[in-house]
Amino acid sequence: MRGALFNEIVAMAVRTIRTQKMRSGLTILGIVIGITAIVGMTALIRGFDESLRDSIRQIGPDTIFITQFSGISMMSGADLNELLRRPSLTPHDAQAIERQAASIASVNVVLGENGPTTTRQRLYYDGERTKQISIIGSTHNYPEVWHLDLDLGRFFTYGEGSHSRRVVVLGQTPYLALFPNVDPIGKSVRLGNQRYIVIGVMGPRPGLGGLDMGQDDIAVIPHTTYQKQFGIRVMRSRRGQFQSVMIAAVPREEFSRDDAMREVTEIMRNRHELRLDDPNDFELMTQDSALRMWDQISQATYLALVAISSIALLVGGIGVMAIMTISVKGRTREIGTRKALGARRQEILWQFLLEAVFLTTIGGVIGILFGSGIGLGVHYATSFPISLPWWSFALGIGFSATVGIVFGLVPAMNASALDPIEALRYE
Repeated sequence: MRGALFNEIVAMAVRTIRTQKMRSGLTILGIVIGITAIVGMTALIRGFDESLRDSIRQIGPDTIFITQFSGISMMSGADLNELLRRPSLTPHDAQAIERQAASIASVNVVLGENGPTTTRQRLYYDGERTKQISIIGSTHNYPEVWHLDLDLGRFFTYGEGSHSRRVVVLGQTPYLALFPNVDPIGKSVRLGNQRYIVIGVMGPRPGLGGLDMGQDDIAVIPHTTYQKQFGIRVMRSRRGQFQSVMIAAVPREEFSRDDAMREVTEIMRNRHELRLDDPNDFELMTQDSALRMWDQISQATYLALVAISSIALLVGGIGVMAIMTISVKGRTREIGTRKALGARRQEILWQFLLEAVFLTTIGGVIGILFGSGIGLGVHYATSFPISLPWWSFALGIGFSATVGIVFGLVPAMNASALDPIEALRYE
């Protein structure tokens, strides 16, 4: 098609769109909704995905987590009843790993931070009190294993932990609630019926996916002191039980993570008296396995997004086809006149096809603006992480143009196939 003729057809299509604003608006409505869904949901899902991956990577690539069971087992189809029948982990398992594993540099124990077994209490100081916060029992190496910084003071020592001292390190939430204008170090706070001395304040902890999910609503005490006051929290059911014990092991620099995992596995199998042919009744997790588990979840989420957006675009495409068909009917005499003046069939086809593509592309641009606006609005209102990569805009434009081509082709072909004499007689 020659350039001048193409420009003429484009100009004609644009004039038609400008003079038929209501019809054009109805035509692009479904496309706007579909592209808005694609861009808006992609921005939110991808933003959360990137932020969550960053949070997982902060744990450290070599840290090994020993658990009774994890989400990986459940996602792989394991029977929950069997998982709950597994023996619970105990602080003695951590002591055995630290004592017997030559490849392990340090072992951290966390009590009271596992879902339904979380210990939630209030702290009191001088007439002030906090909301319900998580009370965690841990070992002296908690900040190193979990890569946390201290804003004030220090963490408790190995000796304070082994002697069950009543000392506490506050998270940001209890610190700001009890000591907004006072140095908290050395102050005595009440936890239940016991008094604890504040020795440190943790910096802000990273939230899951960058969100504020109450991750700073926390206070940490030695795990030995925790056991004396609260015991080991257990979730019991007819299926079995789950104890709130998490163990994290960090390999020595001269050993690989795989060597450390083999040694930890051997120690745990010996402690649980498993035979050679018995499967492990515990799980080892690493940063890589957590990322693989999230990959499965995020892939399913993206597939659901594609399915929902495809339905919206399909509905929009059907609307384009219906309204373009009505447009052809309403402009039959115009088509007949153009053919009588020498317009070829190909020119008529291109005119109506370009109208459909222009309409859906305009809908795509509006959808991109709306979707980006929704993503940014949610981000500024809730601090939810978002990501707006350039390819999501290109994807929106590409999808909208493709819908115009696919669903505008049949009405365009019908217009180009009209007989000029019959078209001129059409009322």
